[in-house]
Amino acid sequence: MPRGPRYSLAMFESAELGHVIDKETYAREEPLLREALLNAQYDLLGSKKFPLIILISGVDGAGKGETVNLLHTWMDPRHIQAHALGPPTAEESERPPFWRFWRNLPPRGKTGIFFTSWYTAPLLSRAYKKTRNADLDASMEEIRRFERMLTAEGALVLKFWFHLSKERQRERLEKLDKSGKTRWRVTETDRRHLELYDRFRKVSERALRETSTAEAPWVVVDGSDPRYRSLAVGNVILAALRRRLEEPNPKPPESHTAPFVTPIDKLDLIQSLDLSKKLDKESYERELLRYQGKLALLTREAAYRKISVVTVFEGSDAAGKGGAIRRVTAGLDARHYRIVPVAAPTEEELAQPYLWRFWRHLPGRGVLAMFDRSWYGRVLVERVEGFCSEADFMRAYTEINDFEEQLSRHRFVLVKLWLQVSPEEQLRRFREREATSFKRFKITPDDWRNREKWGAYQRAVCDMVDRTSTEIAPWTLVEAEDKYYARVKVLRTLCDAIEREIGRR
Repeated sequence: MPRGPRYSLAMFESAELGHVIDKETYAREEPLLREALLNAQYDLLGSKKFPLIILISGVDGAGKGETVNLLHTWMDPRHIQAHALGPPTAEESERPPFWRFWRNLPPRGKTGIFFTSWYTAPLLSRAYKKTRNADLDASMEEIRRFERMLTAEGALVLKFWFHLSKERQRERLEKLDKSGKTRWRVTETDRRHLELYDRFRKVSERALRETSTAEAPWVVVDGSDPRYRSLAVGNVILAALRRRLEEPNPKPPESHTAPFVTPIDKLDLIQSLDLSKKLDKESYERELLRYQGKLALLTREAAYRKISVVTVFEGSDAAGKGGAIRRVTAGLDARHYRIVPVAAPTEEELAQPYLWRFWRHLPGRGVLAMFDRSWYGRVLVERVEGFCSEADFMRAYTEINDFEEQLSRHRFVLVKLWLQVSPEEQLRRFREREATSFKRFKITPDDWRNREKWGAYQRAVCDMVDRTSTEIAPWTLVEAEDKYYARVKVLRTLCDAIEREIGRR
């Protein structure tokens, strides 16, 4: 590995010492660094052990753009995805702010460079005094949780802050402005940011202090000398890549949380449900038409076009989720709803963090998305079947709550439904499916195997509801022994949630 220059961590003062690399040193070390970086990139591509996520932030004129271009030159650009995101598009504005970053995350084996990152909007808003310190701190806490999730899912996150002193930034902009070949690179925004330098520095120091963590620390680089800057960044990336590539496959993380407590009287949420609730056919047909009509009218209101709706259908096998979904869609315009069936993750989905495949399906305004199974698979199927570690499903509760809070803040109506039947009714429906030719596709060996773990699933469901039924996204438990009763309750719950959000009550 070529010898690299010193680079500073965290403190801006260290990046103002005037780090310089002479031409001879650069000419000697640059080819070696390029070769080593390219080899490391191909080793990452071949192993697909983790994604590399690089954030490029810092002072205007400190070489951020030049560094992104340089990395494309030094490494194979076919396996790098660079994102210089501008103001949110209309499509992006209809989803939570993190949506556009989720959809651009690189898969395992690839590199993603974010020239505009999840730090940009909070820092600009605070520097321009559109928000307060408390708002900035809340944004930084949200970012910490996001980056903690990325690294827990295996990502290598490298964050570079390119720094210039106020005097160096002024000199840099003036030099660019004097030449007709580079004048175009200096914008009015750059000049405005120079005027606000002291404010930007104060805001940036606060943000970096709050988000330079053990799993994703900031590397502050002196941007005044291009040669120093280039070798510093290249060596950090190379060292981090090599260290991770040479590590053995990590063991499943250990969980040190307190054990789940079973009620001493053995009574839980599922057992407390009254599964004897029923509707006769006449009442069912009347109530079904009533709520289907109500849902259709609600979705045609002007206020509905300002919200998005996500409905989660979870439940026991053969509890009637598919039948309930069909009754919801019966009276709706097909252009305004989507059904998202969730099965075992594909190879593409396995190459991304767990929640990625759900973020990508979030609907825009005026659209109802119905998830037939959902992100709760991690704390249900994956937990019971041992497809993930205890530490993974334990942290998933917090990650799911964070996800749903972001949806709620962005005017998403989130309706979470758990449909429950008794073991006896489930057995009856299984046998009916096996005996009916057009229903045989609904019964699989997995369904029979899951019956043997009824108790484990029931405990997982109770824990799930206890930990994720929040004031912004409560669970609705649906007594589904009688399909008529369950379908009407599903429709009524959905209508009530939409009605509350658009303010008709």
